[in-house]
Amino acid sequence: MDGIMNNRPRIMVTNDDGIDGPGLRALVQVLVSTGCYEVQVCAPDSEKSATSHSITWRNIMLTVSRVEIEGATAYAVSGTPADCASLGISKALFPAVPDLVISGINKGSNCGYHIVYSGTVAGAREAFIHGVPSISVSYDWVRDKSSIDDFKLGAEACLPIINAILTELKNKTYPQRCFLNVDLPTTIASHKGYRVTKQGKSCIKMGWKQVISETQGEKIVSTMTMETATSAGAEMDASSPASEEHLLFKKEVLSSQIEEEDMDFRSLREGYITVTPVGALSHPEMDCQAYFKDWLTRAVECPSSTAL
Repeated sequence: MDGIMNNRPRIMVTNDDGIDGPGLRALVQVLVSTGCYEVQVCAPDSEKSATSHSITWRNIMLTVSRVEIEGATAYAVSGTPADCASLGISKALFPAVPDLVISGINKGSNCGYHIVYSGTVAGAREAFIHGVPSISVSYDWVRDKSSIDDFKLGAEACLPIINAILTELKNKTYPQRCFLNVDLPTTIASHKGYRVTKQGKSCIKMGWKQVISETQGEKIVSTMTMETATSAGAEMDASSPASEEHLLFKKEVLSSQIEEEDMDFRSLREGYITVTPVGALSHPEMDCQAYFKDWLTRAVECPSSTAL
C-alpha cells in the first residue's frame, strides 16, 4: 500500500492470453497513458486460456524474460496466470507488492460457471488469496462484430472502477473479502453503463466427438466464448491419424445455458459492463447447507448394509 500513500499507485497486469495478447497490451497502454500509475506486467509467455487455477509445483522452475513494453516494467513467464500473479506479488521479481492486480483484458467473456475454468479470473484470484486487491477483466469478443480497437475502449471504461478502488484503498475503506470480475459487453462503444451483478450459472455445454485425425473439423477454440484459436492436441502432430492404440477425441459445443435475471451473463448481453464480486471459493446455497446438516446425522447412523 506504500505506493498509494507515497507515490503513484502500483498496478500489476497479468492475463491468460499471453503477454502479446491485444487485451493486455491495450490495457497497459491506457494505464501508462494516464501518467497516474506505476505499471508492472507479469504475464504468461504464451497463451494459457482455460488453465483455471493450475500452478507450477515444487521443483519445476519458471523461465522469466524481460519484455519491452513502453512505459511499463514487463516480464514474460513460462508458467500459468496464477504463477504469474504469485510471482509478481512476491517481491522476488518486483521490489514492492503492487497496490492492485488487474488480470486481462481477456478475449472472451468470463461469466457464470466459466469463472471456474478461466485463467484470467485465476490470476486475480491468486492475488486476492494472498491479500492483494485484484480485478479480472474480460471482453465479450464476438467474431465479425468485435475489433482490436474495442480493447482500448474497454480499458478506458475500466478506469473509473480502477480509480475508485485505489481511492477506497487509500482511505482504507475497500472491502477485503472479495475481488471483482468485470465483463465488458460486445457493444462496448455504446455500453449501457455499469451494473453490479451476481455470478450466475450460465455455461456452454460441451461434449466429446471422436475424430479420425487432428485436422478433422474445426479446432475448438479457447476462452469461454470459444472465439480464440488454441491447440487442443499439442502433444500430437496436427495430421496424426487415429489408430487402434490411440483414439482421437475433440470437444464440441452442444448447447448454451443462460441464467435468469440479475445475473452476470444476461446483464452483459443486455449491453452492461458487469461488475461481479466473487470470493476465492463459491459458498453452497443455504438450502444445501441445511439439507446436509440433517443428512450427515442420518448418514452416519445408517449401517453400511443399507447402501445401494
